[in-house]
Amino acid sequence: MASFLDNDVKYLAGVGEGRARLLASELGIRTLGDLLYFYPYRYLDRTKIYPIADVTAEQEGTYIQIRARVQSKRTLGIGRAQRLVVDVADASGQTELLWFRGAKWIEKRLEVGREYVFFGKPGFFHERMSIIHPEFESVDSPKASGAGALQGVYHTTEKLGSAHLGTKGIYHLVSALWPTAEKGITETLPEEIMRAQGLIGRKDALFNIHFPQSAQLLKAAQYRLKFEELFGVQLNILSKSAARTARADGFLFTRVGEFFNRFWAEKLPFELTGAQKRVIKEIRADTVSGRQMNRLLQGDVGSGKTLVALVSMLIAADNGFQSCLMAPTEILARQHFASIQKMTEGLGIRVACQTGSTRTAERRKILKALEGGEIDILVGTHALIEERVKFSNLGLVVIDEQHRFGVEQRARLWTKNNQPPHVLVMTATPIPRTLAMTLYGDLEVSIIDELPPGRKPIKTYLKSDAHRLAVWGFLKREIALGRQVYVVYPLIEESEKLDLKSLTDGFESISRDFPLPEYRVVAVHGRMRPEDKQQAMREFKAGHYNIMVATSVIEVGVDVPNASVMVIENSERFGLSQLHQLRGRVGRGADQSYCVLMSGVKLTKEARQRLETMVETNDGFVLAEMDMRLRGSGDIAGTQQSGLAFDLRIADLGRDGQLIELARRVAGGVLEVDPLLSSPANALLRTLSDRYAPRVPKDFSNIS
Repeated sequence: MASFLDNDVKYLAGVGEGRARLLASELGIRTLGDLLYFYPYRYLDRTKIYPIADVTAEQEGTYIQIRARVQSKRTLGIGRAQRLVVDVADASGQTELLWFRGAKWIEKRLEVGREYVFFGKPGFFHERMSIIHPEFESVDSPKASGAGALQGVYHTTEKLGSAHLGTKGIYHLVSALWPTAEKGITETLPEEIMRAQGLIGRKDALFNIHFPQSAQLLKAAQYRLKFEELFGVQLNILSKSAARTARADGFLFTRVGEFFNRFWAEKLPFELTGAQKRVIKEIRADTVSGRQMNRLLQGDVGSGKTLVALVSMLIAADNGFQSCLMAPTEILARQHFASIQKMTEGLGIRVACQTGSTRTAERRKILKALEGGEIDILVGTHALIEERVKFSNLGLVVIDEQHRFGVEQRARLWTKNNQPPHVLVMTATPIPRTLAMTLYGDLEVSIIDELPPGRKPIKTYLKSDAHRLAVWGFLKREIALGRQVYVVYPLIEESEKLDLKSLTDGFESISRDFPLPEYRVVAVHGRMRPEDKQQAMREFKAGHYNIMVATSVIEVGVDVPNASVMVIENSERFGLSQLHQLRGRVGRGADQSYCVLMSGVKLTKEARQRLETMVETNDGFVLAEMDMRLRGSGDIAGTQQSGLAFDLRIADLGRDGQLIELARRVAGGVLEVDPLLSSPANALLRTLSDRYAPRVPKDFSNIS
């Protein structure tokens, strides 16, 4: 049956070449299988019939269903202004139905004195109810417009709607496909797992996901299909992890020598936290185990991840190996380079930096020294993955803000050797546990959950425009103390569609309110030339400016210990993770720091909940969990960019946490008995595991 579902969707009755092109471009539906696995995202309850008198204004805008007899019908207006008005009634009362399109066709289908089921959204004017463009079916019809069923609603687009492929059109396509498709649907899970987990069969699940016969069967179908997806993902992740740890092909960093010891004794800027020491021990254990390290280091902004990475790179150098650190932006790469150079000065560690803007002559010099083993640590951006970048003996790869790189970019780094180097990926974006289980389930996880000594928690406040003068007064007092300030805007220029504070208007306004010569203001945004942006950042860090007006380009890569206040305009427009990252740009020195969230007066319930949570806690993991509850996995932790593109059609990594944990336990139990899924009894599971492998480019398919 797989061959049938692989057929082009254009061959399905009612599609054809034109609609097939639209389905592909708008929804990614190219094959019959794509259509079968394109599930409804919500359902309309067609099981309840409301008496007309019971429908209230509170239901305005939501779908309801009535059963009523046509009393009269009349056509009003002429030409394009023509409309059909139909009066209907049931035993409880009467209402008016209106059609502004297709009036003549509708008028012919409705008979006075006949009873129909009508389905639509009620509206109220002067307490009188009406329904515009309801769907309808005679009560004598076996379909009765779906009465007595739950009706799926499919994602669609305006272009598809204009081609009669709105949600109803897609429903009809799936209905046309099902009679043939169902004959070849085979089971993907062993009977014992289905029985133990109380799962319905795959064919029943697929039928009820599109055509639910009851709320209970819909729930059972969703549970079955979600479990299958998450179980397949966990099987794949855990089996690959087991295969990697079974291999003894990791470089041995057995020696702790002069570089590490001198740095610890002479250069360490402050006493390490207990969490940093714990993580260093975990990394040490990995690098002497004989297995390749594959470790994720999570730590809040300012928790000291980079210092842990540097210590690890010094140990690599003590053992004769090179290291590289790849950062997502030139700003961050240059910052890491300057920091590492400063902290290792006098130790004899050779550090270089390569980015896209490195001049040709300097680039040649770096590449020659790197290949000749004359560079111990190379810091850079994605320029490090270029083919001409060749190492002499790369033993450790560190990737900062790893979610900003695609899997292909990351993979190119650890194919620089015949033998894979140790890998340490770092993120300051806290990742909820259940999400990490799926995105990074094949990595060991370390967490730095303490701030370095002397750091004070940032105080966060939520203010509206009515408090602006008071906020500006507070900024002036902080500047008078010698501190610096960030003001962040969501846009560079004003948008006609979004009522947001723009950076250009904000810069002019702040320049008026904070005039020269007492105050100096600089603007930074993503449209600036890299060298201009770098210069502005350097001058702000050097204290030449009091206020930096910026977009979220400063979310990553700015470390100014003297900056004590972060003001975020239109904060309701930012996600929790981004707000937390922006807030982390202050609080990097010993002084008390502040974050002021400016917002409009009218906030949605979700926006207010987000902002109030920001005020209540500085804990990034608490914020990440809240973000996931509010909006699902979405783009949390950069999952869109992570490159770990698992083929999930219905499971949500944010909202299905308990099911992820269950799927992982069941997968672990299977692999404990049969680690390679080699027994004939697990043939189905081998196929399932392969189906849910992350989509990795062929050149890197052998990478763990």
